[in-house]
Amino acid sequence: MIRIIPNKNNIGAEIDTDLQKLSKENFKIIINALNKYGMIFFRRQNLSSKHYVEFAKNFGKLADYPRLKGLNKKYPQITVVQRKESDKGPSFGEQFHTDSIYTKKPPRFTMLLSKLVPKKGKANTEFCSQYHAFKNLTEPMKRKLSSLKGVYSSEGPISITTKERVKEKGKKIKELKSTHKIIRKISSNYAIYSSPGHLVGFQPKIKNEVDLKKKLFKHQIKKKFQHSLEWEKNQLAIWDNRSMLHQATPFKGNRIMHRITIL
Repeated sequence: MIRIIPNKNNIGAEIDTDLQKLSKENFKIIINALNKYGMIFFRRQNLSSKHYVEFAKNFGKLADYPRLKGLNKKYPQITVVQRKESDKGPSFGEQFHTDSIYTKKPPRFTMLLSKLVPKKGKANTEFCSQYHAFKNLTEPMKRKLSSLKGVYSSEGPISITTKERVKEKGKKIKELKSTHKIIRKISSNYAIYSSPGHLVGFQPKIKNEVDLKKKLFKHQIKKKFQHSLEWEKNQLAIWDNRSMLHQATPFKGNRIMHRITIL
């Protein structure tokens, strides 16, 4: 049995099912829900690393994260996203973004599995629907953004939030840069595909670049496009990076999440 419970304004949805007993038919339902709502989550999923990786492979090829080493040699595709009580800077991912947009082929999907979380409501992940953001653009703005590509950098504003973990587990890499169309079509819907945490310019270059950036960012993250996901232990969330922005909320304490990204 599988049950879908949409969030307010269809910004994400909860799915009630056991991922270790998943039929092909139920997986089709999950994929359709992911395309429709942009983010889905499942409570009470006590998955081992083996089961987690096996489930993720249903969605496509697993990606390696270019900035941090994996969980271990057996499961290099699992990235440990951790916040420690002793950390002084912002939390990992504490700024709206899409994952690894600075690569030539960014991941379509990201999964987070909660292993250790603080009190419920203290360390949320906020999601921002870029389906809704696109629908609410003016027609002139739609035309303008459709003619542009965004230039993205691994050293963009959000890179400061990876500082603590890169010191511990970082890979030695040079700055990564890429360009991608800002307006994307996903199934039958259009979305804004631009990461405030990584955007450093536009192609072709324009005169009012700074003003357009500010205007675009302000629009993308309006409260009416947002849903704040409260974490529990053994909760799994999956989202489409092409249609959802996300960010970690600020908190003090310990949190461990296992992340997988999928091409």
